[in-house]
Amino acid sequence: MIKNYIKIAWRNLWKSKGYSAINIIGLSIGLAAVLIIGIWIKNQLQFDNFYSNQENIYKLWNKYKNDDGKINLMDVTSGRAARALLEDYPEVERAARMYWSSTALMSFGDKKIKSKGNEVDPSFIELFDFKLKRGNNHQALAEVNNIILTESLAKSIFGDIDPLDKTIILDNKEPYKVSAVMQDLPSNTNFDFNYLIPLADASKYSPNWNTITFSTYVQLKSGTDVDAFNNKLINMIERKSNKELKGSLFLYPVSKMHLYSRFEQGVPAGGKIDQVKLVAGIGLLILLIACINFINLSTARSQKRAKEVAIRKVVGAKRFHLIVQFLAESILLAVISGASALLLTKFMLPLFNKILDKPLAFSSSDTALWFSLVGFIFLTGLLAGLYPAFVLSAFKPVKSLKIFARSKKFSLNFRELLVVFQFSIAVILIIATIVVRRQIEYAGQRDIGYNTAQLLEIGLEGDLGKNYEAIKSELINKGVATAVTRIGSSITGSSGNSWGGFSWQGATPEQEKKMGFNLGRAESDLVKTLGLRLVAGRDIDYSRLAADSTAALLNEAAVKEMKLENPVGSFLKWGDNSYTIVGVINDYISGSPYSPVKPMLIYANKTALFNLVIRTSPNRAMEMSLKQIEEIIKKFNPAYPFEYQFVDQKFAAKFNDQQQTAKLAFIFSGLAIFISCLGLFGLASYIAELKTKEIGIRKVLGASVSGITAMLSKDFVKLVIISILIASPIAWWLMNKWLQDFSYRIEIQWWFFALAGISALFVAFFTVSTQAIKAANSNPVKTLRDE
Repeated sequence: MIKNYIKIAWRNLWKSKGYSAINIIGLSIGLAAVLIIGIWIKNQLQFDNFYSNQENIYKLWNKYKNDDGKINLMDVTSGRAARALLEDYPEVERAARMYWSSTALMSFGDKKIKSKGNEVDPSFIELFDFKLKRGNNHQALAEVNNIILTESLAKSIFGDIDPLDKTIILDNKEPYKVSAVMQDLPSNTNFDFNYLIPLADASKYSPNWNTITFSTYVQLKSGTDVDAFNNKLINMIERKSNKELKGSLFLYPVSKMHLYSRFEQGVPAGGKIDQVKLVAGIGLLILLIACINFINLSTARSQKRAKEVAIRKVVGAKRFHLIVQFLAESILLAVISGASALLLTKFMLPLFNKILDKPLAFSSSDTALWFSLVGFIFLTGLLAGLYPAFVLSAFKPVKSLKIFARSKKFSLNFRELLVVFQFSIAVILIIATIVVRRQIEYAGQRDIGYNTAQLLEIGLEGDLGKNYEAIKSELINKGVATAVTRIGSSITGSSGNSWGGFSWQGATPEQEKKMGFNLGRAESDLVKTLGLRLVAGRDIDYSRLAADSTAALLNEAAVKEMKLENPVGSFLKWGDNSYTIVGVINDYISGSPYSPVKPMLIYANKTALFNLVIRTSPNRAMEMSLKQIEEIIKKFNPAYPFEYQFVDQKFAAKFNDQQQTAKLAFIFSGLAIFISCLGLFGLASYIAELKTKEIGIRKVLGASVSGITAMLSKDFVKLVIISILIASPIAWWLMNKWLQDFSYRIEIQWWFFALAGISALFVAFFTVSTQAIKAANSNPVKTLRDE
């Protein structure tokens, strides 16, 4: 019997190949979109929550209040905090610090590889219980010259040789013995390293409590109330700094760092979880649009089968058999769509991996995804088959024949409602795409405060530091560069943050306690090389003026917040150090392009400088300049490969997250429009089929093709206009809410809605008119012929 139901169902689907194809394509795309989104969401939800002690692992955060009452947070701390926690609080089982990531040259024989790693406390590897393939995690970082490698890095350096106890040289200086090999980090972690070495001397990076340069991780003993523990940390900084510094510390779960990293007034207020919810919502809306299409077309086509129901009942078919038959057809169509969705997912997932920059994969062993897919398939199939199964099967044969005779006048109100709902979602997604794109363009057009063109950044590694003056002289004398400098960190970031402990003439005690700076270090020619604008004074010139060892620059934001009327020549004291302000520079963007520029202090330094910045000559082709720069760099630093970065490309990388959002919004809105248009196409075909005789009579009476096309299209265009009116205020509210996360943002313009509306109208009219024109051009002799 079941075989017979399936056979009949297949014949009916094959008989209506066009409508079946529309149903299958629409539902397949919807299911594939949800599958891909589901894989991504699962990856996001599992970020850093796979450690055995993850419920007890926290990151230490700083909290301080500005003069205006605004609470600021930073997830970096003083190096002294970890030891203080271990010594003063018995609830703390372990504490470990991690210093900024750095790239080192690793040498083993003739093999030389550059890789990224971190300096960490020995307890770090135990706190996070990373899986070691070789070695012992209790002893892995016990010696100062130990190093842990990831599997992939060990393979790259040693090949098939056992790496344990082998010695590698870091940066052609320090020998390190491989003490362990750990499993490669998964894609769903915020850590990013290929090697770990012991943190030898934390005091050189963080000499006091107001210098915050470390990520500090804490493992509490099981059963500890973290809220009660955080209350104990409120006055810790003030107590440890002898009341010189204000601010407090608190612990925040590592497992929540990825999804809930945005705070408002010190309280968690979302973060990546908002994007996860948004993408999940969009995916479900796309699936809903596809399901509406599926149900709409299935119920519409079922009206033409009323006569079939009547005849089958006359020859003895039971209602139960009819119900099973209709449900079988609907579920079979959904199963075919599900199988197609799996193929689409396999094909499209690599494209999404490129957009998201994540190695996501569909696992055949992922039971959650399988259950979800099977559930969606059968639920959709049941919903689509309910009407023909239970309503039509209940009619008396005579009544069924009458319904068939009147089917051309069947009310479309419910289906109109579904079409309005579909296109409302599509219009919202189009508006969202426009707003996201405009926000990215707006931030990209913002004056960043310096000229990124012709600007290169090279890490000061190997012998570049000690040969810096010779390299600079040769680059300029040969005309390759117009200016060269060296700085403490990347131009597109700051070398650290510090607040409190600053004093200057005219400052109030409250200002001194709460004043904070983004910190930068430089030597000479910073302003010239970056193309900054000097508002007052001059540049730091430490290489030529010994007195500039205590020179410093402030940006305009710092001068404003410090309320300095004549900043040049004034003194700024920071802890035991005193600096002379020699110049004021314009506010240039070193952080997020979506945020306001913060106060910055750039002070003279010769030792802690890690980046060489070169402004190449605009009169030479970049290819030739790079070749000459490589020759000069290799001359003074032959042991290292020549690597560089264009500053404009590094700055552009700051837009990656929003670019991803824009691409996803574009793809999903396109899918929504496409699926909605499939539904319109199917419904338009169905309406045209119902009105074939009416169209034939109109043509015989002299109606034109354009007139008939307008008659068939106007009802659908009306529905799209209603959709635009419904979608516009909803989209305005949603996108205003999204823009609130950006300090530097656009205003939503009326033309966003006009463009989205016109686009939706055009696509809908084009879709419907293709079927309307086809019907209008049909031969009236054939359409008026009786069955």
